[in-house]
Amino acid sequence: MKLLKLSLSLMLAANCFQANAAHEKDQYNLFNPTPKELMRPLATDRPDKTESPISVDAGHFQIETDIVTAAFDRDNRDGNNIRSRGATFALSNIKFGLTNHSDIQFVVETYNIASVKDSNTGIEEEARGFGDVTIRFKQNLWGNDEGKTAFAVMPFVKIPSNQDNLGNNDVEGGVIFPFAIELGDFNMGIMTQLNINRNEKDNGYEAETFNSITVARGITDNLSMFTELAMAKTLKSGTDWPMTFDMGLTYTIGDNIQLDAGAFVGLTDSADDINPFLGITYRL
Repeated sequence: MKLLKLSLSLMLAANCFQANAAHEKDQYNLFNPTPKELMRPLATDRPDKTESPISVDAGHFQIETDIVTAAFDRDNRDGNNIRSRGATFALSNIKFGLTNHSDIQFVVETYNIASVKDSNTGIEEEARGFGDVTIRFKQNLWGNDEGKTAFAVMPFVKIPSNQDNLGNNDVEGGVIFPFAIELGDFNMGIMTQLNINRNEKDNGYEAETFNSITVARGITDNLSMFTELAMAKTLKSGTDWPMTFDMGLTYTIGDNIQLDAGAFVGLTDSADDINPFLGITYRL
């Protein structure tokens, strides 16, 4: 509750500050779109795990889609011989610009396949179908249109809608704090996130933190690369730290299309061994 109050206070303070700034673009909203000549460069929350603090321009639509993401993992700890495989198709983040400083997002897990095989017992289980839907709200506090730094607050809630037990069927949520800074030829993003998730015993909720840092650099006018370190931690003693090293490329086509490809590589036993991905972003 304190975290929610803090998030709301930050958003209200930002709205007051931005209203007093009398910015040229503050007049635009969902029903009065920002003219194309005033739109900011394309900014995406994908393909890295570190979200962007930049919101979608008012009155515009943006869809960021995993064409396909795969997951491969083998667990040999404590005598186990468990192999997990999975794939996600067309996982999409559908975004609408509400004001010059905010957007609303609908993350839809369109189709998932997950299988687990225990080679010691020969038992194999598979699930497939529609996943959960997450609703997110991004409020940029500064840096949307000017400056070398940017910061936002993003509360979110997960709506259980999965098929074939691909989720835990509980409402969960949290808040994300993404920060970005320009460092010469490099762009750095730093993010901290607090998740409120259902616990394993299904008798209450527990907190989990997720933190990441990413660095991107342009190779050509259209091609860029990024590297990233990301890790999650349940705020409970004795739990593992899933940690990954991520890398990828992005390629822009015109002002409104971005292609990307790369992989997340597990650094700890509790993370998947590797998650290769291929994606696309389109803005209208």
